[in-house]
Amino acid sequence: MMDQDIPTENTDTEHDGDWYTAENSTFGDRLAGAREAAGMTREQLARRMGLKSSTIDKWEEDLAEPRANRLQMMSGLLGVSLTWLLTAQGEGLDGSGHEEPLSDDLRDVLTELRQVRSDLIREAERVGVLEKRLRRLLKDPVT
Repeated sequence: MMDQDIPTENTDTEHDGDWYTAENSTFGDRLAGAREAAGMTREQLARRMGLKSSTIDKWEEDLAEPRANRLQMMSGLLGVSLTWLLTAQGEGLDGSGHEEPLSDDLRDVLTELRQVRSDLIREAERVGVLEKRLRRLLKDPVT
């Protein structure tokens, strides 16, 4: 047998927690991971967002992409930043998978808090739109 330098794939990663980097994951991977970490099924997430579960399926399988307003709602429901969902940068999952399981009561409270956060963000955006409209009306009053 001849000695040859045969390149082998290194299965040990430098950073074991780098599951959700931009190089290692897609939007669908990050969405599925965040949904699972939040303790939700695809059907539950779809119901909370007012969508069909097939829509969530397509997003997680990278067959379709959500609109911006859906992304914002998802990030609030799942407790990750919008930036992390899109780019793997910012507040998200570390991928370690070594977290203690949450009780159903605690998971329910966290889910409700995330929903309230999402609602507040949506309402803040609505206030911004109304504020711009008011400024425009004050600037150019109709006679």
